[in-house]
Amino acid sequence: MSLTGKTAIVTGSNSGIGLGVARELARAGADVVLNSFTDRDEDHALAARIAEETGVTARYIKADMSKGADCRALIEQAGTCDILINNAGIQHVAPIDQFPVEKWDAIIAINLNSAFHTTAAALPMMRKAGWGRIVNIASAHGLTASPYKAAYVAAKHGIVGMTKTVALETAREPITANAICPGYVLTPLVEAQIPDTMKEYGMSREDVIKNVMLERQPSKEFATVEQLGGTAVFLCSDAAAQITGTTISVDGGWTAL
Repeated sequence: MSLTGKTAIVTGSNSGIGLGVARELARAGADVVLNSFTDRDEDHALAARIAEETGVTARYIKADMSKGADCRALIEQAGTCDILINNAGIQHVAPIDQFPVEKWDAIIAINLNSAFHTTAAALPMMRKAGWGRIVNIASAHGLTASPYKAAYVAAKHGIVGMTKTVALETAREPITANAICPGYVLTPLVEAQIPDTMKEYGMSREDVIKNVMLERQPSKEFATVEQLGGTAVFLCSDAAAQITGTTISVDGGWTAL
């Protein structure tokens, strides 16, 4: 499906999953708004490169997703929002009785609260346009849990629940809300962790990937940002017009266990 004429805002999209999703949406014809909390030349250069490669309009807008006012200002500054991809997220690992309060607050703010604020700001634009797609990047941890990730698991479960609520509130409108639940995805951040993990465990790259990083992912293969982007494009298509309020797992069978 061509998304020409649609504008997609992707939070947390100057690298990793967000950037991959933004690129696939642009390849499908959507104008895109990239976002992160920095305001560097390279951030704006990313948008320029996407525009050059795909022929769409691409912009970068700085906004700190830990701040509700910034989240809403991002949508307002973009001026229009047909497709909202809530992707911004951070992680911290610690036992719950040792979990730093400031880390808990930051994870809930960026991974969960930001999606509330952006959605609340974007829905009036979608209703005015008579069409909208909300795609929340949740996680396998939005459907199941792991130890030492209390804030992340709580936030991602919250995203799944909020997705269902928004879908019900918009069920009689041409607006859908769904969540993509990735397992482990090969991003630059994950790639950078592999050499240190090899040293820590005294393992080969292949063994680290299959037996440590992908221990819970039955396929023993990473998902790719292109696959997640393709899933998002599908959810924005006419074929997915009656898909709303659900989760799509891209996790190599993790949540089938």
